Amino acid sequence: MADWELRPASAADVEAVAELRAVVLRADLERLGRYDDQRVRQRLRDGFAPAYTWVVEVDGAFAGCVALRPDGDAHWLEHFYLAPRLQGGGIGTAVLRELLERCDRDGTPVRLNVLRGSPARRLYERHGFTVDAEDPVDVFLVRAPRMISAEGLSM
Repeated sequence: MADWELRPASAADVEAVAELRAVVLRADLERLGRYDDQRVRQRLRDGFAPAYTWVVEVDGAFAGCVALRPDGDAHWLEHFYLAPRLQGGGIGTAVLRELLERCDRDGTPVRLNVLRGSPARRLYERHGFTVDAEDPVDVFLVRAPRMISAEGLSM
């Protein structure tokens, strides 16, 4: 696995994230008959919240992003995109694990939605997410916090 790190996002990251979103979601949105070249980018711009977003850097370069937005008694995992050339190499799993461990320490459930038929759903299910609801486009998943042992390990 390549060396990676998370850094806080800034407003200046919005266009790189919007472009990555368009690339990563294109196949799934086309399969669902919902791809619109402008809308896919604008939806990200409209919902981009740098205060809750991190940029994934690999070897010091932009490689992806992820947001963890508080909402009531839970957090929403959003905008989790990784450059296609880096997918399948363990970086996404490592980033997800780090964020889930933070939520476990706080005792916070995590919610997300994934497009129907997206291979990303398997990643989330491997980490304990279960189906909460579905609609014609999205599958909504939730993960209860795990207990943390005295050694700091999820149980």
